[in-house]
Amino acid sequence: MTFPKMFRVKQRFEGPTLRDIPAAVREQIRALGLQGKVKPGQTIAITAGSRGIANINKITRAVADECKSLGLKPFVVPTMGSHGEATAEGQKRILEHYGITEATMGCPVKSSMEVVRFAEVKGTPVFCDKNAWEADHIAVVARVKTHTDFDAEIESGLFKMMAIGLGKQHGASHYHRAGHHYSYAEIFYLVGKTVLESGHVLFGLGIVENGYEETAKVQALLPKDFEAGEKALLRESKEWMSRLPFEDIDVLIVDELGKNISGAGMDPNIIGRPSVQKAPKTPRIRRLYVRDVTPECDGNAIGVGMADFTTWRLIKQINYAAMHMNAITSGVAEAAKVPMGFHTDREALETALGMIGLTPPEQARVVRIKNTLHLSELDCSEALLPEIKAHPRLSVASDPVAMTFDAQGNLPHF
Repeated sequence: MTFPKMFRVKQRFEGPTLRDIPAAVREQIRALGLQGKVKPGQTIAITAGSRGIANINKITRAVADECKSLGLKPFVVPTMGSHGEATAEGQKRILEHYGITEATMGCPVKSSMEVVRFAEVKGTPVFCDKNAWEADHIAVVARVKTHTDFDAEIESGLFKMMAIGLGKQHGASHYHRAGHHYSYAEIFYLVGKTVLESGHVLFGLGIVENGYEETAKVQALLPKDFEAGEKALLRESKEWMSRLPFEDIDVLIVDELGKNISGAGMDPNIIGRPSVQKAPKTPRIRRLYVRDVTPECDGNAIGVGMADFTTWRLIKQINYAAMHMNAITSGVAEAAKVPMGFHTDREALETALGMIGLTPPEQARVVRIKNTLHLSELDCSEALLPEIKAHPRLSVASDPVAMTFDAQGNLPHF
């Protein structure tokens, strides 16, 4: 088979970059005027999720330090639903991947799967992490972004963190089931609102990233401002988010998927594939090939089911207990399906290019990305060159060269 020639393309995105992150966090929290609302010696639980948020260790440490300056005693709680095999040790290990440890945070990390049931909404019990519930206060720290599974004014952010994150595996399982009955958008919001109304939340910190996955903005919010604040942050996030710049792709090569990349492993908003309560959008991708899973996931390859082809290398790394727990908790069995596996990239691409219709392989529209989170650089085939030259945000960074494979038949690192 004659493979298409490929060349590197750089993509320019909008959005600011926050340079002094600790200072910005400090200023935002101090602007809330919390001094009269807390007492020295009180405890505060700081949420920490499982997503690969840029600078999350710096942000979490800055929140902890500012809480200390108020006389509070902070500690970090893993808030990530069923991730880490739904075990306290597994969730603590995920935080360690992000540089969040007792040593780096300067405060304890309390990991437990125990929850407290304290309310009910839409016939669904509402839970909260026991350690967080028993603290005097909770600080909700979360990135605000578009959700992989639904469209709404509030999607993934502070409200979801109060629901899925603080609810741990027990709560996440209940909320996802209720979300399939009603809608995710309704249930996640109502559960988060119930947690907020409990009076345990002292403040929140919303994080927004630009298209380069850099910290663009942090905004501290009082509970009364969570709803309006998160809606505004989501609008900014959608304006700045990265995207694939093409509407039609014959073969998309994704070097890695992972929970640290997206809750769905690969972001459906990027690859245009249908998800739970969101219809498929552009780009229209005929065949999707994913090559590996990130080490931060400890083998949880959830989302591999969205691919058409993968490698035996990825398949052999799958931690089925973790992946199946994730699928069961979310109620999305198809996310844990395993596609056709191949021993080499050459075999996989020969198969993919042979299944795109009548287009000759050398004329195929092929795109290769590192993952669905980092899209500032991508490799494209020659067939896409006219569109790239006409696109205001794209620039060619190399000459087209033949697609090369090593002695084992695999592509070089992206």
